Amino acid sequence: MDLEKPPPPRQEPEGCLVVAVRLPVRIVVLVLVVPVRMVWDALVVAGRFLNDTVLRPLGRALLWLGRAVFVWPFVGLWRYVVVPVAKGFAWLGNVLVVVPAVWLYRYVLTPLGHACAWVGRGVWHACAWVARGIGAGLAWIYARVLTPVGHAVMWALKGLGAVLAAIGLGVFGALAWLVRYLLVVPALWVYEWILTPVGRAIAWCARGLVWIVSTVVTGIGMALYWIARVLFVLPALGLYRWVLTPVGRVLAVIGRETWDALGHAWRVAGRISLAVGRFLATLLRWTFVEPVRWVYRTVLTPIGHVVRDAVLRPVAEAARSVGRATRQALAAARESVRQARADFRRMLFGEPREREAVARREPQGRETRTLGSSTTALTKD
Repeated sequence: MDLEKPPPPRQEPEGCLVVAVRLPVRIVVLVLVVPVRMVWDALVVAGRFLNDTVLRPLGRALLWLGRAVFVWPFVGLWRYVVVPVAKGFAWLGNVLVVVPAVWLYRYVLTPLGHACAWVGRGVWHACAWVARGIGAGLAWIYARVLTPVGHAVMWALKGLGAVLAAIGLGVFGALAWLVRYLLVVPALWVYEWILTPVGRAIAWCARGLVWIVSTVVTGIGMALYWIARVLFVLPALGLYRWVLTPVGRVLAVIGRETWDALGHAWRVAGRISLAVGRFLATLLRWTFVEPVRWVYRTVLTPIGHVVRDAVLRPVAEAARSVGRATRQALAAARESVRQARADFRRMLFGEPREREAVARREPQGRETRTLGSSTTALTKD
């Protein structure tokens, strides 16, 4: 399903004021913006060159220096000092604390705890037997003594409550009759024949007074409204409509054209600055870069090849030979140290115990199991 493209925005017709303001504003802004744009482009190029040639290598050097000064010493300290010392302390803690604590728990605390648990179970069973006896005695007292006494007390309380309820109902009925005919009936008569007419008269007078006050206030409000409208609103409306609106439109046109002129001048200044930069780059290339490149290719490169073949490669071969000899010497020294350590261990602890030979079902030599010769006792001829 193809979507219809929205119609292009409608261009409003421009007046003579817009056309008269546009050209001089663009000329003035272009003259003012071209130096600023060229200075800006020069600063951008200088900043990029400074970043590529100075700041980035300096940052890498500072990073390497920071690693060499701060990171690598701490890594070496952690790896070759802290970790071995911590392992040594861990071994000492295991030997001096963990192993004795495990032995104490296994061979002292565990039997002692089992004995305490056995004694506690015996005491608990004895207490439970005594508690069951006491509970049986209390249950007999409750069923044979307290229950009959409680039933008798409840029967007496029920009778006394019935008598008191009959007396209370009689007194309440008498008081209710007295309150009705001494208070309620006279108060109702006073409300119907005295208070109600007086209240209606007061309400009628209050409504009339409110109507009079509202009429006076409305008249005063209308008078003040028309006075304020004639003295303030109509002059302010005329000032806004016939003075501020035209001035605002003129200022809006000037501001819009100035903003458009700034954008146009910035783009044109960018083209001019680009052309100037290319011209300067070409001039620098033919006056400095190309001679330096020619000197590097025709002079420095052959000299570098001669130095590499005549000096650097023999020095590298000699360094590699020295490295190989050093590695061989170190390997021989390590082997000697290992042999001496093994001899010292044998001198202190003796020869290690050889493992006992275990009878195997598979043949020991090069012989293998075949279909013709078996090694099991059941199938052997």
